[in-house]
Amino acid sequence: MFDLLVIGEINPDLIIQGSDVVPAFGQAEKLVEEATLTIGSSSVIMACGAARLGLKVAFIGLIGEDEFGRFMLRGMQQRGIDTSACVVDPTVQTGMSVILSGTTDRAILTYPGAIPLLKREQINGLSPRRSGSRILTQARHLHVGGYFLLDNLRPDLPTLFAAAKQHDMSTSLDTNWDPRERWDVAAMFPHCDLFLPNEEEVLHITQQADFAAGLDDLAAQIPTLAVKMGAKGGMAKQGETAVTSPPLKVNVIDTTGAGDSFDAGFIYGYLHSWTLQKSLHLATACGSLSTRAAGGTSAQPALAEALTHLDPKGFDKK
Repeated sequence: MFDLLVIGEINPDLIIQGSDVVPAFGQAEKLVEEATLTIGSSSVIMACGAARLGLKVAFIGLIGEDEFGRFMLRGMQQRGIDTSACVVDPTVQTGMSVILSGTTDRAILTYPGAIPLLKREQINGLSPRRSGSRILTQARHLHVGGYFLLDNLRPDLPTLFAAAKQHDMSTSLDTNWDPRERWDVAAMFPHCDLFLPNEEEVLHITQQADFAAGLDDLAAQIPTLAVKMGAKGGMAKQGETAVTSPPLKVNVIDTTGAGDSFDAGFIYGYLHSWTLQKSLHLATACGSLSTRAAGGTSAQPALAEALTHLDPKGFDKK
């Protein structure tokens, strides 16, 4: 039995770091301080964080039969993630993100490649031994990431969430940014137990100018919210109960994937029936600690390390 089944995008990240990483057109060449090819994509980084914390994780996604795809499968497998239900299609190319990471901000250029091409029938059409639909009966929790990038699968995701609920699975969603800025995700909410947006996404999805109003709108539709708030840490809400948690003070090298590690920490607490406050503290600890190295996975903490940063005062036995 898997603790967590993740469906989402698969692509590596090329992280360019330096004091000035803004390209200069006109055939000008700039030198940068560092370049790192690493495990990328929000969904995979989250899955790696969850596996690092000790959850048993399986993944479903689409890649091409190419070096980027093999790089990603190797990376997931080395971290203990079951990739047997991933689809390898020789007719498509694995996507890639180039992250320009400056001292105070970053920009992302993404070639989607195979990401938007995953279809429901590919999940159901695997051989019986590797069937994605069979895995739905072998996991406790289903998480979908990169929602707005999964173009072919997106219309079927509400039905997939509903099917998961019929199998007594809990469900969670992290949409990430909508490149088209349409923010049409409401069809997922009736089947979603846990929603993990960031502060800006709350405003866009709810079309509210005020964060508190947006949070109330979502809380009326989804049982549990966990919101990433960058340098302010995070906030979680269940009904009328809202809690906050500040980030840890660490030497920040790269914030790539910090929100995905946040997701992993919160889902760990959620699956272990921790209190809302303790789950959020673990989430912000995982997100903060992940920023100590370049890339989203290199500095992800194990559970024992993350727990040393949690203040035990006020926590119950869970």
